[in-house]
Amino acid sequence: MAKLAVLAVLASLLGVVSCEFSIYAGYGFPPPNPSVPYPLPPACPPLSPAPGLKVGYYADKDKCPRAEEIVRKVVEKATAGEKAGLIRLFFHDCFVEGCDGSVLLSGADTERTAFPNLSLRGFELIDEAKAKLEKHCPGIVSCADIVAFAGRDASYSLSYGRINYRVPAGRYDGKVSRAADTFQNLPPPFGDLALTTAMFAAKGLNQNEMVVLSGAHSIGRSACSSFPDRLPPAANSSTAMEPKLAGQLTATCSAGSSVNVPQDAVTPDRLDNQYYKNVMSRGVLFNSDASLTTSSQTEDLVEFYAGNRPFLSGKFLGPVVWYHDFEDAMVKMGYIGVKTSAQGEIRKTCAFINKT
Repeated sequence: MAKLAVLAVLASLLGVVSCEFSIYAGYGFPPPNPSVPYPLPPACPPLSPAPGLKVGYYADKDKCPRAEEIVRKVVEKATAGEKAGLIRLFFHDCFVEGCDGSVLLSGADTERTAFPNLSLRGFELIDEAKAKLEKHCPGIVSCADIVAFAGRDASYSLSYGRINYRVPAGRYDGKVSRAADTFQNLPPPFGDLALTTAMFAAKGLNQNEMVVLSGAHSIGRSACSSFPDRLPPAANSSTAMEPKLAGQLTATCSAGSSVNVPQDAVTPDRLDNQYYKNVMSRGVLFNSDASLTTSSQTEDLVEFYAGNRPFLSGKFLGPVVWYHDFEDAMVKMGYIGVKTSAQGEIRKTCAFINKT
């Protein structure tokens, strides 16, 4: 009841903002009542390249020609789990306040203190890269761009070089970070296809791009508290978790809701198309993933990426196409809510806004 009271207070304090969401339950709060339609947000116009962003932004001699190299070297020495965390960090940054490094800010009631972000990893790596950059070219490289570079470099490493794209840069760091905004903007793991699609659409990403980016669930780990709605599996449901996996997870999660399990038990440290095979075999943790088979359009795309097609219909083409589509979707996601120099700054340290 106390948690519900917190929700009520938060909801009363937050007004309706274009492309934002009313407070939702989840990530530790009770899930919504299935019999009550979930309020869906209005979609925003499709994203287009943000003014001021360009590939090679720091290449000029008066900027920081070694910026991407410095970030890459920090990412290269990270563990597989940390690299998975860097990709997730980029997503969580862009979906809340835009790609402006707001998720990095420390302090009471900032984004990183919110329940969905308590398990985020990679902050120390971003700080390390920033410290090296400040020594090499002080006041030039934004924390937001470091997050974007690190997400790309982590994707490259975990895909064994199959994912490699150029990152448009020139972002400024935001000055606003509110814990409550995470609940308004991050898609919940219990969401159905309509909700997840709408929440991506509100950021300018279409349904196909949502399916593509969901493939990042091929890596990383999740706390048992993120999928209690999936255990035990619902009877007579086409999206219920595969019984053997459900039994294993039930036993594992009996040790506590904070226990972490791989999101992909087959190739847990490899960013590949295994996620789509898992969706087809009902071997995924979240309802938002399982729901991709509830529409013929999304199911067809899942089958294509999984390579679950006859030879002449794209059996081997689908997995290759997914790598390229993931590259394009990551670049497009990087355009969300980019701040200008008038709206942001280049932070000296990523955890704190600059002192005036």
